[in-house]
Amino acid sequence: MTTDASKDWKHWHEHRTETVSAPYGPLALTGTHWLEDYPEGRLPDIPGRWTPSGDASVLTAVAEDGLTVDGEPFTGEIRLAADLGPVTAARVAHGERRLVVLVREGIWGVRDFDPASPARRAFTGIEATSYDPRWSVPGRFTPYGENRTVRVENADGRERGLGLGGELAFTLAGQELTLQVSVEGDGSLWAVFADATSGGSSYRFRFLRPAVPDAQGRTTVDFNRALLPPCAFADHFLCPFPPPGNTLVTAIEAGERTLR
Repeated sequence: MTTDASKDWKHWHEHRTETVSAPYGPLALTGTHWLEDYPEGRLPDIPGRWTPSGDASVLTAVAEDGLTVDGEPFTGEIRLAADLGPVTAARVAHGERRLVVLVREGIWGVRDFDPASPARRAFTGIEATSYDPRWSVPGRFTPYGENRTVRVENADGRERGLGLGGELAFTLAGQELTLQVSVEGDGSLWAVFADATSGGSSYRFRFLRPAVPDAQGRTTVDFNRALLPPCAFADHFLCPFPPPGNTLVTAIEAGERTLR
């Protein structure tokens, strides 16, 4: 069983490395620009004029801007909703760059993904601890009566709301521990946590994504698959910091730790 789990972890780690180093993976993000910070509509190193307008971002461009929308050269004005799919599906492009429209708490922005980014060229891998069965333990999820939102600082220095759906309890190295977790659209769980290694031998915080709990709330808490957050790969992501109670006193010497 352990051998199979170790092989599965190795494949998972290899897939993660391929994913983050892909042409439009997190290493390709070179900027996140909020339209409210540029009232004249000119974003740094991004052609066109970008202005917020209620439920949309409005792009105005001329032929010299060299922008495309839906794969076709674009001139004129267009209202753009947020891009919710993969980066490759973003409607606006400039050459190989993909300009992803996003909105957070009603504030519109544009992300610039460039396959030629310095971070992607410099990437040599993720430092991760090999699989150890001690770090995979049973957990029990207890939903809150209603979803809660807490304000937490994000990696860009701004506070934003983090939705929390319940508590995940588990025992690790003889200690009874809990994490406040969010519930994803497919029912799986997502935790933002720090531990005694954070900021030292590991990045300052990490993510954990336990599987969908069963009808009794049972799932597996596997820190072998602790993830570096996107902001570990590029400074321009908006990763939330751990909410209150999610800084563990235990040293979680497992999973992804830092970039090489």
